[in-house]
Amino acid sequence: QVQLVESGGGLVQAGGSLRLSCAASGRTFSNAAMGWFRQAPGKEREFVSTISTGGLTRYANSVKGRFTISRDNAQNTVSLQMNSLKSEDTAVYYCVAGQPGLLNYWQPGTYNYWGQGTQVTVSS
Repeated sequence: QVQLVESGGGLVQAGGSLRLSCAASGRTFSNAAMGWFRQAPGKEREFVSTISTGGLTRYANSVKGRFTISRDNAQNTVSLQMNSLKSEDTAVYYCVAGQPGLLNYWQPGTYNYWGQGTQVTVSS
């Protein structure tokens, strides 16, 4: 059974940092893109960041310069370092894996595997 399990969420003050991690099991994702989406209350799920098998990274404009994604293929993990957090970063963060194309990496439907999500709350 394929599973993506997120950890590292929590409550932090604005300007603070958190590091999210995602551990994959059930199959190797070394040949798949991995990334993060988030969903705030009352809003649609939105793209945050993705990293390709070769290490190409992409970020939503809203997090560029503040968040850094990385992956460890040997450990089958992906991480998201979040700095300078803002209240608008408050959301449930989901780990994803799949094989999106070059132009649709930001679309949720292109990812086959999703974690259960971890809550990130940023207090102002």
